[in-house]
Amino acid sequence: MKKLKIAIMSLGLIIGGLSHAQNSINSDSKKSKNMITEKEHYVHAHGMPTKGKILMVASSPTVSKQTGWPIGFWAAELTHPLRVFKEAGYEVELVSTKGGKIEMDGYSNPTDESGYSAHDVISLGFMQQDWFQKMLDNTDRLSNAKVSNYDAIFLVGGQAPMYTFKGNEELQQLFVDFYESGKPSAAVCHSTTLLLEAKTSNGKLLVDGKTWTGFCNAEEDYADEAVGMKIQPYRIQDEAEKLSNTNFKVAAPFASYAIQDGNLITGQQQNSGEAAALLVVEMLN
Repeated sequence: MKKLKIAIMSLGLIIGGLSHAQNSINSDSKKSKNMITEKEHYVHAHGMPTKGKILMVASSPTVSKQTGWPIGFWAAELTHPLRVFKEAGYEVELVSTKGGKIEMDGYSNPTDESGYSAHDVISLGFMQQDWFQKMLDNTDRLSNAKVSNYDAIFLVGGQAPMYTFKGNEELQQLFVDFYESGKPSAAVCHSTTLLLEAKTSNGKLLVDGKTWTGFCNAEEDYADEAVGMKIQPYRIQDEAEKLSNTNFKVAAPFASYAIQDGNLITGQQQNSGEAAALLVVEMLN
């Protein structure tokens, strides 16, 4: 029987907005105190022993055709997994679809005047680190990444992947190469749009026969209502349910929910990045 693992860190509806983590502010504050320091980052980045190396992929900035907003990656979907990987002893390299500077979605920035993600103290802590800002300013191009250099791949979500990951054959091939190498291959939230099209070497969809998750319709409804307009050009759940021989499964809106099916790992939304990252680390260990 195939291996299927589900991580559920909180099953309740997260009241108060898309950016609220499943734990209390006090719990998040405690985690932020344990965050990787600049000195520790230097140790990881300059040849000192680590357990391995994980590739994280984020979208380069673009503009939403739906809203006209500048869009990019969702902060928590980078920082929360990054904290898990660093604390577990893994080096992380961040690349983007075009390389260069990347930008977080405005609503995901804990300092944004909207207050939408004001409780994301983990992202706020990382934003105070010079090395983290330099990492965002100087990402390498996706095309330069080689599977043999890494132990796992983790796709960061956000609003931009709905445009920049969709139809991105280069990223599809990279993700499939990781997957077919037996390495943990993870995607969270809107980055799972890639799985609607990615095909393995046998010509079948990677999610054929798989149970997986991603941003769901109830969450899209909440987001649309919160900003007063339709945000996304299409919905992942709608498109996934059109596929045959695949099981797109979701938990309560904004619960921390991640699924491992073989070496494919998926997380439902921004509150699921930590759960997905923990499954990656568990598989690597």
